[in-house]
Amino acid sequence: MNKRIVIALGGNALGNTLKDQMESVKQAAKAIVDLIEDGHEVVVSHGNGPQVGMIQMAMAEYHKANPLVPMIPLSVCVAMSQAYIGYDLQNAIREELLDRGIEKGVATVITQVRVDPLDKAFENPSKPIGYFMTKEEADLEIAKGELVKEDAGRGYRKVVASPRPVEIIEIDTVKALLDQGVVVIAGGGGGIPVMSQGHHLKGVNAVIDKDFASGVLAKAIDADYLIILTAVEKVAINYGKPDVKWLSEISLEEAKKYIEEGQFAPGSMLPKVEAAMDFAASGKNRYSLITLMEKAKEGIDGKTGTIIR
Repeated sequence: MNKRIVIALGGNALGNTLKDQMESVKQAAKAIVDLIEDGHEVVVSHGNGPQVGMIQMAMAEYHKANPLVPMIPLSVCVAMSQAYIGYDLQNAIREELLDRGIEKGVATVITQVRVDPLDKAFENPSKPIGYFMTKEEADLEIAKGELVKEDAGRGYRKVVASPRPVEIIEIDTVKALLDQGVVVIAGGGGGIPVMSQGHHLKGVNAVIDKDFASGVLAKAIDADYLIILTAVEKVAINYGKPDVKWLSEISLEEAKKYIEEGQFAPGSMLPKVEAAMDFAASGKNRYSLITLMEKAKEGIDGKTGTIIR
């Protein structure tokens, strides 16, 4: 049966430079169009960790060179990253569709996501953004007053607050486009974090985890599947150890047990598993799949990946 699917692409999978990104989105487009060709409805979300960090750094350097130009808020940097990643993605998907003889519109929705001002995440910034640094580079940034933390054994990165998403502001627009058969790119970078002040939406200096935002988006459009694409084909326990075990399927109870054991790295696999659990638990016949980008179709067909149900 045809499914409604939300695909969450990792920001690191899109590369760290414009050239890398243009090459990477072509591979992503093939995986996405494989599912569309099978008759599935697809909404694409994506991360933006490296990209938003690059934009924020460029804006800070511009302000330093010309102090008359005000600092650009992080929420605006997120919006910029949504637009330029969406631009590359929608063109790559459109081209792949046409190459296969499929006539479908593709559109990027600049998406705002409401967060709770009382979210505890504002007290403990932990979301990595920007490029990876050595210890020496990190120490220099810390000396400048930046908040930097080690990121899952991969190096050091700047961190900002990462509140949980509450509501997709543009959800009616996403649904309307889906109803017209459009392939929608939405919730990029976890969405632009905003707080509601009456009718006004105020941008917040934070970055929302794209996996949690993708789960909220998937629930709001009544999706059947949330596919979280990552750097490994399956989720593992005892990862990196001789007794590593790759998991084809996990129940919610098993996933909770593995989290309590500390099996999944914070800032890496942990938020993916937690977002997958949250979506799978939200209704009957809702499934989450974690796998490699190029294995998405095989995962939906039950041939690979890790299913959480």
